[in-house]
Amino acid sequence: MAPKRKAPASICYTDSAGQESNKRSALSKPDSAANTNGTRQRSSSPQFDHSRPEDRTGIVLREFYPPEMSNERCAMYNNNEIPRPIEVLHAAIAETKAEREKVEVGDCVVHWFKRDLRTFDNQGLSMAARKAKDAGVPLVCMFLVSPQDYQAHLTSPARVDFDLRTLAVLKEDLGALDIPLYVETVEKRKALPSRIVELCKEWGAKHIYCNIEYEVDELRREAWLTKRCLEKGVSFTAVHDDVVVHPGDLSTGAGKQYAVYSPWYRAWVTHIHAHPELLDACDQPEKNPSSTRKRLKELFSIEIPAAPENKKLTPDEKKRFEHLWPAGEHEAVERLEKFLKNRISKYKDTRNLPGEDGTAKVSVHHSAGTLAARTSVRMARDVNSIKKLDGGNPGVQSWISEVAWRDFYKHVLCHWPYICMSKPFKYEYTNISWEYNPDHFTRWCTGTTGFPIVDAAMRQCNQTGYVHNRCRMIVASFLAKDLLLDWRMGERYFMEHLVDGDFASNNGGWGFSSSTGVDPQPYFRIFNPLLQSEKFDASGEYIRKWVPELAGVKGNAIHDPYGRGAGTQAEKQGYPRPVVDHKQCRERALARYKAGLGRETA
Repeated sequence: MAPKRKAPASICYTDSAGQESNKRSALSKPDSAANTNGTRQRSSSPQFDHSRPEDRTGIVLREFYPPEMSNERCAMYNNNEIPRPIEVLHAAIAETKAEREKVEVGDCVVHWFKRDLRTFDNQGLSMAARKAKDAGVPLVCMFLVSPQDYQAHLTSPARVDFDLRTLAVLKEDLGALDIPLYVETVEKRKALPSRIVELCKEWGAKHIYCNIEYEVDELRREAWLTKRCLEKGVSFTAVHDDVVVHPGDLSTGAGKQYAVYSPWYRAWVTHIHAHPELLDACDQPEKNPSSTRKRLKELFSIEIPAAPENKKLTPDEKKRFEHLWPAGEHEAVERLEKFLKNRISKYKDTRNLPGEDGTAKVSVHHSAGTLAARTSVRMARDVNSIKKLDGGNPGVQSWISEVAWRDFYKHVLCHWPYICMSKPFKYEYTNISWEYNPDHFTRWCTGTTGFPIVDAAMRQCNQTGYVHNRCRMIVASFLAKDLLLDWRMGERYFMEHLVDGDFASNNGGWGFSSSTGVDPQPYFRIFNPLLQSEKFDASGEYIRKWVPELAGVKGNAIHDPYGRGAGTQAEKQGYPRPVVDHKQCRERALARYKAGLGRETA
């Protein structure tokens, strides 16, 4: 676990009202959430308000983020009364298009890598390479390490390590094409945009390309760069790449954004079938001019830095994650090819069983950009019995549908940007009265709740940086509804520990499980952890693997040792009793949700 550090100031490219900033919810880790008396340290920030639980308990660090947005302002987004950040970026791109097209090519063309760490099927990189080739100048690639971004974005140390190892692979692949990869650490995140402008000037570059990121600050930063670079004589081009279908391209018959996955997915499939070119692969870069290594010698000598101090792994952790998650796009494609060859046909039947190796485990590659979602959908389609995304082999259909969830959640993020500002999609759920029990949260984090399936999942998370998707839903429901803890506490914990952390998908999953998000389960539908365990880990194989204290427990007692006659055995091995009673907690959750929504019965 990374050492606790003071949070740096946040950069914020505000809208016309100047009230928003990225959320990236800033919760406390269990070992730093409280003083010895169980209360948070008081912040010296002038924005700190002890009347708000997110301040009082440290859920949102005010060193980063402003006070919570009002429900009224959220409604203004819903009513199209405030321009969304994606709309601001699109407007900046449209307004500058004519002038940017007039900019003549300079001494080189630049591609700025972010979460697109691959050479194959990379839209921004392909466009930059084509521009450089047509002009007969070198392509230069860069990646800027921002320790403050890692902190603000809650990026896990495991993910930072994965990205840096991937950069080493990327540097080698680009080097084989005489393309330099310049990597620099920019300590202050506020300085990152101006540093990009400085580097373009230093290298004589008049064109820079990048792929769009869909969080609030990133969209505003790219809108700012689009205009600011042009003022300096540089054409800055940000393009869609991280999604198959661009946000805003799908709408209901009434012209609105879809808020439910199933009809959205049908529209997504129909749109791709009508525009099959969306799945076409982008060209890889060709070799740079032979003079590049001599002209740009100093750029080729740049080394990949070590992880920033706030995101370092221990030597044992680093070794473990290198083994579990080999880095780079070659590993991504190889892993996907093995899945498509050996397991996808059974995916629909096995995907919910954590004890079986039925998933592709390429989520980290989608998140880091070592594998494009477009590539995954295309490759899955090509092994299907027909070329339709919603036909043929049920396993292929099901897996493509799961990949599509990434697009869906990014579309949601773009249309309802306040979810990136510490607000739930259903902002009326803000009034639910959550619990803030530090002991319950610590037991959830450490996998000592006394509910075997929950504890197995959390231990898998802490050991491997990964949790099976079914188990993510189980532990999220348990935190939000059995423990009634603020769902944002779990949202942050996942981001800080998962190697495949992705804000939009993580936020969407937590919104679903806590019934506060888009396309949610109704608040009265509460997972029973025992029934979930019996249904999806019937033999107890997953539990026994991750909860060794219960390895000797036989039969169905594995799911509830204290309730099924194995309590003495479990206690002897040090396994705890259940932290709460599910039936009582279910009734408490129903009452609390009803009260928060103003639905109390007489």
